[in-house]
Amino acid sequence: MQNRKKLILSLIALFAANILLILAMKSVPDAQAATFRQGSKGDVVRQIQTKLQNWGFYEAAIDGDYGPKTADAVTRFQRKNDLHSDGIAGTRTLQALGIYLPVSNTNSEQRDNDAELLARLIYAEAKGEPYSAQVAIGAVVLNRMRHPSFPNTMSGVIFQPGAFAEAGKLEKIAAESAKKAALDAISGIDPGFGSLYYYNPRSETNHKMYMRETVLDIGSYRFCL
Repeated sequence: MQNRKKLILSLIALFAANILLILAMKSVPDAQAATFRQGSKGDVVRQIQTKLQNWGFYEAAIDGDYGPKTADAVTRFQRKNDLHSDGIAGTRTLQALGIYLPVSNTNSEQRDNDAELLARLIYAEAKGEPYSAQVAIGAVVLNRMRHPSFPNTMSGVIFQPGAFAEAGKLEKIAAESAKKAALDAISGIDPGFGSLYYYNPRSETNHKMYMRETVLDIGSYRFCL
């Protein structure tokens, strides 16, 4: 009987500890995983500002500079969406904004293979297009890898049925510009500001694409969410 009581008490203590751990994890501020706060600069900050401006939280210039106005807009967005309101765009805040950062791959051989595959897709889809369009197409692939609605691997995204018109006709060697564009996209450069889709308005036959939110046009392509 005594051993049974000890077992019950141990189970109760373990259950209570797990509950406390879960509550502690939920209360951890977004800032601990954040990479974007006051002082941050770059394309992701432009994406943050663009999203916030589209939703009426931000009225200043989209300049890629995470200043006090951007932090204030992020704070108001966080409050509106029941997030930890610290003005810092961490993982949960970025996901709520619809921004998914490129996936890091710690396996160098796999990373090289992914970069080569991405370059081949970029070359097939965008040879003759402006360099920024090539980088933006690469970024679409990376954005999809982080989005829950798509596969989370480079090959999974690229060879997803119907995803890319030229995926079945990839050449074995990509041009140097496509290789550089792939590396820029993998490093986090995103001229399409978080776009998940792109199409050529002159030739696209899928009318659903025209219903998507347009981000911008680059060369022959329209990038959208």
